[in-house]
Amino acid sequence: MIKHQKLTSQVHEIVGRINGRFGTLTAVPIHHLDRSLDFHALCALYAVTDVALVTSLRDGMNLVSYEFVACQASKKGVLILSEFAGAAQSLGAGAILVNPWNITEVAASIGYALDMPADEREKRHQFNFKHVTTHTSQEWAATFVSELNDTIVEAQLRTRQVPPLLPNKVAVDCYSKSNNRLIILGFNATLTEPVDPFGRGGQIKELELKVHPDMKEPLKKLSDDPKTTVVVLSGSGRAVLDKNFGEYNMWLAAENGMFLRLTSSEWMTTMPENLNMDWVDSVKHVFEYFTERTPRSNFELRETSVIWNYKYADVEFGRLQARDLLQHLWTGPISNASLDVVQGGRSVEVRAVGVSKGAAIDRILGEIVHSKGMKEPIDYVLCIGHFLAKDEDVYKFFEPELPSEVSPMAKAMRSNSCRPSSLPRFSSGKNGPKASQYKKQRSLSNIDRREVDPASGDPWRPTGRDRTSLHEGSSVLDLKGDNYFSCSVARKRSSARYLLKTSQDIVNLLSDLADRSSSPST
Repeated sequence: MIKHQKLTSQVHEIVGRINGRFGTLTAVPIHHLDRSLDFHALCALYAVTDVALVTSLRDGMNLVSYEFVACQASKKGVLILSEFAGAAQSLGAGAILVNPWNITEVAASIGYALDMPADEREKRHQFNFKHVTTHTSQEWAATFVSELNDTIVEAQLRTRQVPPLLPNKVAVDCYSKSNNRLIILGFNATLTEPVDPFGRGGQIKELELKVHPDMKEPLKKLSDDPKTTVVVLSGSGRAVLDKNFGEYNMWLAAENGMFLRLTSSEWMTTMPENLNMDWVDSVKHVFEYFTERTPRSNFELRETSVIWNYKYADVEFGRLQARDLLQHLWTGPISNASLDVVQGGRSVEVRAVGVSKGAAIDRILGEIVHSKGMKEPIDYVLCIGHFLAKDEDVYKFFEPELPSEVSPMAKAMRSNSCRPSSLPRFSSGKNGPKASQYKKQRSLSNIDRREVDPASGDPWRPTGRDRTSLHEGSSVLDLKGDNYFSCSVARKRSSARYLLKTSQDIVNLLSDLADRSSSPST
């Protein structure tokens, strides 16, 4: 406290000496306010400032620099910032960084800032202003919760039990007794044919995902059934899905559900409007570098994510490279970005926070309900996929809320018949059970329908707006507990209820379902 008082006294003396030497009766060079200001006065002071000088010798975050940038939307003032301030890590590219111990450097920086050309002031301000307005407390909270959820997923994977094999006969019988069915299918390692990735000499061949030949006829019958809605939900791009499923009457959800279309209509995007993709180029450079140094690895640049795959590389070397790649990412291009890093069995994917199949299924269902004008609620759901752990939330979307003491395995095994469930049903009537009794069978969120402009090729531009009504959302699902079948493909541990071991198991199941399907004329 004594040191603080002494320092305050010294500052007052210096200010008085400068003002006494250079001041006049009408103006003084330094207005020293040794008191706090109210919010509005402080904002006004920030807004009229040409140059802000922050010379912290030791600092944590330093909110003053952020507040100054936020108030400079009109004037585009210059920020001179101590390199010892915490804000230098995030605002350093737009500010003038100085060593506060170097008085000559600080003085020269003040002069440079006052005489800085307008275009440079604009560029510096835009960089910092974008950072301040995008890295908000809400964004930080979303990132924190996302990473916390990832930790939960990892813990669940360690404790998760192996799901039982799917009882095909039960699934098929329930399918035949239902009137409005929804079938959600993954693509890669679910509907694809097995391929030999290596050519002569062990060189990796260019891989092209193709639908398994034995699945084409069952898919055709299922997609033509008027009582059945088929959705292919994949991380692959739109072009891949168009090439493989363009001839079927089904819904295609590309890029983890961020792009959606009925095969007879145009693509639209379901992604949030504020999704920031400025990070893609920097992540792409890192992935290119590791692809060059890792034989038989490859990376794929998608519209909402970038994925590096080392499935066909040497196992141990690939893992070492993956760990090195993650270190490069965390210390470089994504250190301050709101991104999710999704680690697969032999892949690393970077995507924006909130991009997952489970997050998208709500919006996808809303669009399907609106497009088809559904009059009857969906009473049967089959979800099959070889999904990453991050995307297994799609399985949980349709799970009814059960008492906390019931284990996941008990939920999956509680019955093998289609008898009526004791769980509450949705009702659109006034006296019906509340939708809150279900964890995920809730009122579907309103969807902003944004179609892709084929002329510009810009997938982000909204051209129309359609909304799903509350009544449509609340009545879309009427699942009995035993009319929901979630199936993981070839994954030993999963949050799905059941397991399908091989592609042939999927072929058999889809064929049996197709045999029970109705033709379009019936």
